[in-house]
Amino acid sequence: MATAAEALFDLSGRVFLIAGAASGIARPLIAAIVAQGARPVLTDADPAEVKWIAAIYEDALSFETDITDAEALELAVQRTRDRHGRIDGGINAAGLLPISPSETMDPAIFRRCVEVNLTGAFLFSRALAPALKAAGGGRLLHIASVSSLVSNPNYAAYAGSKAGLAQMVRVLAREWAPDRITVNAIGPALTKSPLTEDYLADPGFRARSVNDIPMGRLGEPEDIVGAALLLLGPGGAFITGQTIYVDGGRTLV
Repeated sequence: MATAAEALFDLSGRVFLIAGAASGIARPLIAAIVAQGARPVLTDADPAEVKWIAAIYEDALSFETDITDAEALELAVQRTRDRHGRIDGGINAAGLLPISPSETMDPAIFRRCVEVNLTGAFLFSRALAPALKAAGGGRLLHIASVSSLVSNPNYAAYAGSKAGLAQMVRVLAREWAPDRITVNAIGPALTKSPLTEDYLADPGFRARSVNDIPMGRLGEPEDIVGAALLLLGPGGAFITGQTIYVDGGRTLV
C-alpha cells in the first residue's frame, strides 16, 4: 500500500502523450513516469529513435510526429484514445537550440526555432485539450528554459521562443483552469544532452556555462524528474501556470 507521500506522485494507469520522446531530456522522465505506473505514448520527429525507445517499454504505442504539424498531433491524440480510451496528460520535450550571433543568424533558422519551441508547444496543447476535458481534467507539462528569464548573447531565437512559452503556459493555465487542466513548465539550466553536446565540446563555452551556475555544474536530464513527477501527479493538482526553474541557481545570477 502506498504511503501518503508516495500517493502524491502516483501515476498508476494514467496515459501520457509525450512529444520529443527521443530527446535526451525526455528519456529519464519517461522511465520515471513508467516507474510510477503511467502508460506512455511516445512521439518524435525521428521515427527510428522513438521506436527504439518504445521497445524498452512493453506495449508502448509510438509513432513519428512533427510537433509543428497540427493534423499529425490530432491523429496522435486520436490513436492514443483508440488504444487506451483516454488521455490524462501531455509532456512536451521537443525543442531546438540554435546559438548564433543575431546579426548573422539565418532568418529561416530563427523561424524554425520559434515554430518548434513555441508554435509547436501551442499546437500540442491545443490538440490535447479536448481529450483532457473529456477525461475530467489532466496535466500539460512543457520543457522551457532558464533562457526565458536570463539573457545570454547569441540566444535570440531560443530565448525568445522560451520566454514566449513561459507566458503562453500562464495564458493556457488561466483558460483551462475551469476544466481542471493544469498547464506548467520546467525551466532547466543548460543540460548535458544530444541537443547541447556540440556546443559543450567547446571548452570555452562549457567553462562559461558552468561558471554561470552558482552550484558549479551543468544540468543532467535526471535533474528535472522530481519536479516533473510533482507537477504530473496528484501532488500537483493545485499548481498551474507556473514555470519551475531547476537550474542550480542560474536564474539568481
